[in-house]
Parts: sequence; C-alpha cells; structure tokens
Amino acid sequence: MHHLSLLLWTPIIGALILALLPKGATHLARAVALAHAGVAFGLALLALWRFEPGGAAAQLVEQAPWTPETGLAYAIAIGGLSAPLLVLTAGMMFVALIASGGIQHNVRSYHAWMLALETGVFGVFLSRDWSLFYLFWELTLIPLFFLINLWGGPKRGKASLTFLLYTMGGSVFMLVALLTLFASAHQGSFSMDTLAQAAQGLPLPVQQAVLAGLFLGFGVKLPAFPLHGWLPITYVEAPAPVSLVLSAVLSKMGAYGLILAATTLPAAAASMAPGLSALGVISIVYGALLAWRQTDLKAMIACSSASHMGFVLVGLGSMNEAGLMGASLQMVAHSLIAGTLFLLAGAIERRVHTQSLGQLGGLISSSPRLSVLMIVGLLASMGLPGFVGFVAELHTLTGGFQRFGLWIGLASVGVLIGAAAALRTISLVFMGPVKHGGMGDLSVAELVAAAPLVALTVGLGLFPNLALSVMAPTVVRLAALFPVVVS
Repeated sequence: MHHLSLLLWTPIIGALILALLPKGATHLARAVALAHAGVAFGLALLALWRFEPGGAAAQLVEQAPWTPETGLAYAIAIGGLSAPLLVLTAGMMFVALIASGGIQHNVRSYHAWMLALETGVFGVFLSRDWSLFYLFWELTLIPLFFLINLWGGPKRGKASLTFLLYTMGGSVFMLVALLTLFASAHQGSFSMDTLAQAAQGLPLPVQQAVLAGLFLGFGVKLPAFPLHGWLPITYVEAPAPVSLVLSAVLSKMGAYGLILAATTLPAAAASMAPGLSALGVISIVYGALLAWRQTDLKAMIACSSASHMGFVLVGLGSMNEAGLMGASLQMVAHSLIAGTLFLLAGAIERRVHTQSLGQLGGLISSSPRLSVLMIVGLLASMGLPGFVGFVAELHTLTGGFQRFGLWIGLASVGVLIGAAAALRTISLVFMGPVKHGGMGDLSVAELVAAAPLVALTVGLGLFPNLALSVMAPTVVRLAALFPVVVS
C-alpha cells in the first residue's frame, strides 16, 4: 500500500479491529486505539519529512479511477498546507486518545468512533478530487454526532442535534456549489484541477454564487460569524477530548476548505475579499465579547477559539503573501493553543466535576503543574510575543493593513477584549482562595500529552521559520492567483 493510503486507512482499520474485540476488553481497546493513532502520527511525520517545500504543488500523488461513469476518482496527495495539517491532526488525535482515560462506559465504541473520525479528517486534507473531499467531509459528521450524543454532558442530545443540523445545512449548500462546478466542466470529472479550470469560464456572478455556497459549508466548521450558533453548547457538552478535536482539528477543515474554494474561484474570491475580511474582523470582536461574558471555562475557551479563527478570514481576505502566511500559520497556532486549553480544562473537570468559573479558584496552590501549563496557554491565546500566535496574528494584520488600510485595525479591539477575558480567567481559576484543596495535579499521562503542545507553542513562537519554511512556497503560489489584490 502506498504511503498516503496507508496513513489514510490506518485509523479506520483500527476501528474495525476494535469492533471485533470483546465488549469488556477496555484496556485492550485503549491500547489498540493508541497503537493505530501512534502509527498514523508516525506516518504523518514521515510524509512531512518527504515533502519538498520548493517542489510540485501536489506531492506523493496517488490516483486511480473509482467510478468513471460518474466522474469519481480516488486521488490523494499532500501540499504545503495539508502536510503540516496532517501532522497536527494525527498528533492531536493521539493526544485526545491519551486524554480519554476518563471515558468509562462503552470504551471500545468510543475509541472506534474516534479512529473513524481521524480517517475522515485525513481524507479531507489529502483529497485532490472534490467528490472524495465531500465524502470524507460528510464522514466526519457521523462519528462526531455519536461521540457527543453518547458521551457528552447533560444537554448532549440538544448539542449533538444542533451540531448535526448546522453542519448538514452547510453541506447542502456545498454540494449544490460543487455540482454546479461539475456541470460547468463538461469533462465528467470532479478533479480539483479540472474544476478550477472550468470555473474560470463561468460568469462572475455565477462564480460568486458558487463561492458563497462553499463559504456556507466551510464557514460552519470554522466557525465564522454568523454561522457559529452551534459552537457554545457543542463545545461545552462534548467530552473534553472531543472538544479538543472540534477546536484543534475540525475548525481547520473549514479553514482549509475556504482556501481551496478561494483558489478554485480566484476572481470571485478577489471580488468578495473585503466581505471575507470584514466577517473575520466581526468574528474576532464578537467571539472575544462572548468569551468575556462566559461563566463556564470550556465555553470561554470555545468563544475565544472562534475569535482567533477570525484571523484566518482576515488573512484569506487580504490575498497577499503576508496575510495568507498569517492565515496558514494561525491554523497551526490555533491548534496548539486551543488543544492545550481544552486538554487541561478536561483535566480540571475530571477532578472537580465543574467548569463554573465561580466554583474554581486557587488551583495554582493545589495543582501547580496544571496551572503553569494552562496559564502559559492562556497567555499564548492573548497573542503575546514569544508565542506562535503572535507571529501568526502579526502576519495576518500586516497583510490586512497592506490590502485594506487602517480599518482592519478594528481587529485589535477583539484582541484586547480577548486578552481581558484570558486574564480574568487566570484570576478566577488560579488565583485567590483554594476552593478544591484535594484536587491533585496532572498525572504522568496528562503531562506527557500537554507538555509537548506547550513546548511547540513556545518553540514555534521563537523559531517560526520551522513552520513558515514549509508553507512559504505554497503561499507564494496562492498569492499569485490573486494578482489584482497583491500589494
């Protein structure tokens, strides 16, 4: 089996093995899941190592006809954006499984759904055919629905249904948009390259309508304002490891899809660029305001997470090298920071059985390791220098200023409000009198899961070229597709 196919199908093979295990084989189920996730992580790292940043746009290509009569093909490859996202996905899924020790019922099924979800996300980042992309996009919905509905909090039924309706609603618009492109190609192919060429022949209003349909599909997962209605209840009610995956991995599917859509329809994207960046600024400010008013720790992190993903829209809307580089790096930064915060919020919840900010306090005395790591994560979420988020947001705002001028500075209002929300959380959760003295600190497994995320957040902040060098050639190619707006 070829490298990328082996990476793609390793998790689902693990899920099938889990389905064959005896129902009570809890420890074996965890071991099988971790083994397959670990192998997938290793294969993703190997793919990144094999990727040549200055080489072809699509590398390690694997292609075969699937159903030629309907234009469907099995076509997968990696690029300058998808290669690091694959590593992030594999790493975050491995961390999420390590952090799933608190799952005590239906352990086998839980881990099987997590592995199935991993294959779905891999497929989205690997696909070079829009039909395959859509198939894997929809595949992620099924495991997520059951993971939230069966292992979530008291309102898990409402949360899973809300998530399902929002995502399926967006997928309908995406499907109509893709079928419109397919019909315009007249070549019986869903190949991304073929449909991108065919799209150039469409009238601009049609291109804009198609891009709007794709935006509705991808914007739900991002989530972009005003498509974020599912986010607060879903993030809060989902099990902590699933919240980690939703924020650190699933939101990147939306961002990656938007970049693919913009490169497929560059003329439409250029004409709609001010609107994209405006929505990004609104998302930044509105998400920060929501974060400020939250009384639940996970809800605060979720809203802050949505705020920071607004920078991806600002960078994409700038359509120049600085903005696109910032948007690309922000996807990496957001995964690391949000992953850290949700992982540690889950550790707190397992110990004190509450996420209410009013019922927490003084944790730095009872749980120093947990507190230090989470405070570092919250400081990173503020966009302070020395952390990777600062580099990403600086690139994004630079690109925005080059493209749109001073009005893009409104995003800084959201940054300030978000920083205030983070400082308020630090004060309420870690300072003051101890309210849960016997809480205990991080276990070895939790420390092994969280420490590398924090280390990468700092490491890439001090040495950002480690990530930028992989993405730079791809970003230059992307920016060249929008010659009208390049500064």
